[in-house]
Amino acid sequence: MSSLRHAMPVVLVLVHAVLALALQGPAAGSGEVPAVIVFGDSTADTGNNNFIQTVARGNYAPYGRDYAGGVATGRFSNGRLPADFVSEALGLPPSVPAYLDPAHTIHHLASGVSFASAGSGLDNITAQIPSAMTLSEQIDHFRQYTERLRRAKGEAAARRIIAGALYIFSIGASDFLQNYLVFPVRGYSFTPAEYEAYLVGAAEAAVRAVHGLGARAVTFAGLPPLGCLPLERAVNLRIPGDCNSAYNMAAVSFNRRLEGMIGRLGRELPGARVAYVDQYGLLSAMIARPWEYGFENSAQGCCGSGTGYVETGALWSLKSALACDDAGKYVFFDAVHPSERAYRMIAGAILNATSHSRLHRFH
Repeated sequence: MSSLRHAMPVVLVLVHAVLALALQGPAAGSGEVPAVIVFGDSTADTGNNNFIQTVARGNYAPYGRDYAGGVATGRFSNGRLPADFVSEALGLPPSVPAYLDPAHTIHHLASGVSFASAGSGLDNITAQIPSAMTLSEQIDHFRQYTERLRRAKGEAAARRIIAGALYIFSIGASDFLQNYLVFPVRGYSFTPAEYEAYLVGAAEAAVRAVHGLGARAVTFAGLPPLGCLPLERAVNLRIPGDCNSAYNMAAVSFNRRLEGMIGRLGRELPGARVAYVDQYGLLSAMIARPWEYGFENSAQGCCGSGTGYVETGALWSLKSALACDDAGKYVFFDAVHPSERAYRMIAGAILNATSHSRLHRFH
């Protein structure tokens, strides 16, 4: 390995700089961004699935091994998720609580809350496969949350929190992986183009719904390179171990439509700042050139029964689950989900998108 691979690259320095500037900037600790509110799937679920009847849970080892206290909170990672890092960077608590966790009162949830549910999708049928919460149910919970906030804080304070919060959507991968490409539940009803349009329409409806409830600053993450997830490399029969180019093309095509829709909503919705987060580009770069980001392995997950290609969630048994010594050297923690270190970099991309949307001007 060359000396270049041992040096901290410029791009990694820039990612950490974004987080540092956010901590020092006008939004941090100033009250201008009073809360982080999250919708999505396993990339955003901070523990909601612990409290519903579903097979999609991450509340067991080795998940959470690098979280504070080594606790498996339900996050599908060795540590924190992007929303947690965003919250901390904005001067808010270092972790975003799960809405369904009875340990958190509405006063705890006033500075941030996740409604996300692992296994959920833009298509409500996607969530029904693992018995997760649908996106519609997540938005219903948000509606309930706004009412609870008004009762607890008063109308003026609740309005300030709801209007000033940063909203993060991280959802869509499960629609393709567990509902269309791998298990073609919807594949019998939609062509690829038709399903893309259907999902983008669902994404638009979700953003319009939260905007109607008072949201103004919204970020929406695009799909990652689906074909380069360790699980998809493993089941790529055409070129075993390599990225599935067809799955990546599906993600690129969907992201193009999603980004266009996000740009249009930013112009149409009164007072809104809606930003697209290019998660595909960032993760693709990490996977193609891991050394430039300080990683050593981008093809396999840190955890597994020796392969690191296929273990994730319900496919993982506690007895067979092994873990690498240092998850920070891996882009992926399991066969689907990024490591905490990779998630920190995705958080930087979210913060960069919000800065372009002039988030600090919201109040």
